[in-house]
Formats: sequence, structure tokens, C-alpha cells
Amino acid sequence: MTQSVDSLLDVAEAYDAIVLDQWGVLHDGTTPYPGAIDAVARLKAQGRRLAVLSNSGKRAAPNAARIAAMGFDVDLFDLVMTSGEALWRDIAEGRVPHRVFHPITRDDGDAQAWADGLNVELAEENAAEAVLLMGLPDGEGMRPLPALPVYCTNPDRASPRAGGVTVISPGALAHAHQENGGDVTFYGKPHVPIFRAVEAALGTTSLLMVGDSLEHDIAGGQGAGWDTCFVRGGLHAGAFTGDVLTDLTALAGAELAPMPTYTLQHLG
Repeated sequence: MTQSVDSLLDVAEAYDAIVLDQWGVLHDGTTPYPGAIDAVARLKAQGRRLAVLSNSGKRAAPNAARIAAMGFDVDLFDLVMTSGEALWRDIAEGRVPHRVFHPITRDDGDAQAWADGLNVELAEENAAEAVLLMGLPDGEGMRPLPALPVYCTNPDRASPRAGGVTVISPGALAHAHQENGGDVTFYGKPHVPIFRAVEAALGTTSLLMVGDSLEHDIAGGQGAGWDTCFVRGGLHAGAFTGDVLTDLTALAGAELAPMPTYTLQHLG
């Protein structure tokens, strides 16, 4: 039975570490959510180890820099892990066969920054061995992907933005491509390997996943054997208009996702 709580501090002491999604939990892509900076500091003061686990196509360092620029003290986090970081490490350690990628990104220069330190090439579609699907410009709609193997480093289908706006994310394109017979390798939540990487880095399996996506954070965390906490004020804020647990049950049914261990409005 899902428990509705007012603060993460009410349940955090039961876990060795708290793993926080980034977009939709810490910030909306532009500004921190109300109380989020203070909540992180209070969790750390309580003695919790903290990590960020983000479906971001970028590596860990630029994501840590983004969090710091929004006012969070990144020294409070024991780990920042992203799906883009996971792919980078797999390529660096020889677990990916392709070396020439056609990048699809949110901003110019993202792929070049990500590829720094790797023995890979970035190329136009007709010269590539595979597609590197990192991000999409805000406002871009669905479009077909090239008939090449696709590495998707952001499996999210949608992401929250300031003012309650939701935009299409790379996962929407990648899932459509896969459903049409395309070859897609996903990095990030809800796929178990990235949760195991967090366990290994933190040295514990006593972890609570906190996120705003039932499909990725909650299903992924539970699939890894973790407890989970669903944040209602992020991606699915518009779904909650009446009784919290009634609305959450309906949303989980529509998403074909499991119910979380806990739910709260915002991280604070």
C-alpha cells in the first residue's frame, strides 16, 4: 500500500542512501523546485548519503555543473550518475562495437563535449555506423530516425519544463523506432544495469529511488529491488486534481506501472 508523506525526511532514515532523479525532482530545467535546495541539505544533515540518477544524454560532470548553477551544493552528493555517462564508460571499456556516430542533440556542441576522451567519430547520417540519440530541441515533434542502430541515452518519453509545460524527449522517438522494427539500445532508467551501477558505486542495496516518472523512476527502481517515492509535482503534476491515492492509482493503471512505496508533492 502506497504511503503518502509530507516530507522525505519522514522516511529517509530507513535507507543507507537516497537516489534522486534530476528533472522533475530537483528542478524543472530552469529553476529549482520550491524547497528542494533546503531539502537536500536537511537530508545530508540527517546523515543520508545522496545520489543523482538522471536520464540525461550528457555526462555526469555537466549535469553536476547544471545542478550547482541552480544553487545546489554538489558536494552534498556522493554520486552523480547519468545514462550518457554509462554509455561513455561502456564505449571507453570496449563494450560497444560502433565507433562512428550520427548525433541527435538538444543543443549544438553537446555531442562533441560528450565524446571528449573517446576514440569515436561524429559524422553525418550517410557516413555513420550508428545514431547517438542524446536529446531533442524543445518544441520539436516526432520524426523518423535513420535506419541505423540507435543508442538512446535519454529513455524518457517526455520531460517537464517551467510553467507546467511538457516537451517530447528522445525516448519517444526511440520507442517508436523500436516498435517499427528498429535496433535500439537504451541507456538509463528503467533498465536495471544503471541501478546496479549506482549500487556498486555506493556500496549498498539499501536505497530509495525518488522520481517523478512512474515508467522510469518507479518501475525501474522497483525492478532493481529498491523502494521508491513518487513526486507528484513534476512530470505528472496535472494528473492530480482530487484524492491523491485515487489519482495515483488511476495514473499507474494508465501507465501500466507499479504503485510506489511512498508519494509526496515536492522534495521539500
